[in-house]
Amino acid sequence: MSDLNNTKESVANHILPTSANLLGICFLIFSMAHFMDKTEATILDECTAVTIVIFLISSVCSYASLRSGKYRALEKIADLAFMAGLLILAGVAVFIAIKVVV
Repeated sequence: MSDLNNTKESVANHILPTSANLLGICFLIFSMAHFMDKTEATILDECTAVTIVIFLISSVCSYASLRSGKYRALEKIADLAFMAGLLILAGVAVFIAIKVVV
């Protein structure tokens, strides 16, 4: 039973650095979007801005979960926000790939 608890507690250890790295990548995409055509850049800006906020929520909740050690709800929020951010970021990546190819 204690091994299961240690596995559950280690999820926040992985979410925090990964979401922080993806947050930096989102800022890079956000600044890169200003060099594209204005029509596509506004859609890309909005999606990337939402992703930045989601990864920020994930990072903060993961950090708070690690610091407190008790709050499973914060770890769950960090996990769900991280997955939502990954999905939106994947959509942004597909959008950029289509823009580059076409």
